[in-house]
Amino acid sequence: LLLVVLLSVQGFISFKRRSKNKNKAETPDWSIPTLDAYADSTSFFHNWDPAAKIGSLFPYCFLIISLKSPFWCAIALIVSIFSIFFSNIAWQRGLRRLAAMSGFLLMFLVIVPFSSPARQGETVLIFPLLQSLPFHLSGFWLALTIVLKAFAIALMIEPMLGTSSLPLTLQGFSRLGLPQAIIQMILLTHRYIFVFQQEIIRMYLSMRVRGFTARTDLATMRTMGNFLGMLFISSFDRTQKVYEAMLCRGYHGIYPTFALPQTRIRDLAKSGLWIMLGILLLVLDRVIPVLPI
Repeated sequence: LLLVVLLSVQGFISFKRRSKNKNKAETPDWSIPTLDAYADSTSFFHNWDPAAKIGSLFPYCFLIISLKSPFWCAIALIVSIFSIFFSNIAWQRGLRRLAAMSGFLLMFLVIVPFSSPARQGETVLIFPLLQSLPFHLSGFWLALTIVLKAFAIALMIEPMLGTSSLPLTLQGFSRLGLPQAIIQMILLTHRYIFVFQQEIIRMYLSMRVRGFTARTDLATMRTMGNFLGMLFISSFDRTQKVYEAMLCRGYHGIYPTFALPQTRIRDLAKSGLWIMLGILLLVLDRVIPVLPI
């Protein structure tokens, strides 16, 4: 419950930042989950059975992690870019995912080349103003490899999880052996993040109507403390009512499944093709290390 509320607060802050320059009539309904907004399209990935898709793309990501050459990591990144293109998913989703990671990952390109240990026979660059901090090319290639692999896997998450509806994706995880308790936690958390976010917006608007203005003083801190306390109380009360309603409708720890997708031959062929692609990249990385580090 605490995790859901904290995520809802973070979502509310993001919502306030995005809505500053937007008209009220153009504001979307944030109570509607958008994780699977592109699940109704048609593409190579949309027509793939979720269990087979997840069961092959996850090993593919682990194969990408095992790459050592920046060149083949860049090839894996190109594969991920083409995957988003052929999955009919908006580029903004992938770019937002990369933007969230880039602040942390790009620091590797600055820190690792100057802090990596010296190797025999490596190329070292000495800058006039930083003579005490040599720039190690081996450290730069290592940092670049880490960044490329992270970007390739982050982009691959979109076609892997965003091309099927959330219930079908969770059913795929269930068929692969993920415990039902974890699946239900993911489903309820995803849903009630948006519900609590709407609750935060409603409570904050009521505070503004009553003349509240955020300042850096004790009165504001006291008001925000009461705000968070009421949010926790209302959230707990809401979860109790939802759980009782679920029990009244026959809930016994497992959501009923009325139709399970069947794994077809072409789904297995796609899975085999994707795993072979990952193995091919790994073999080429070991046999032809274009930029050894």
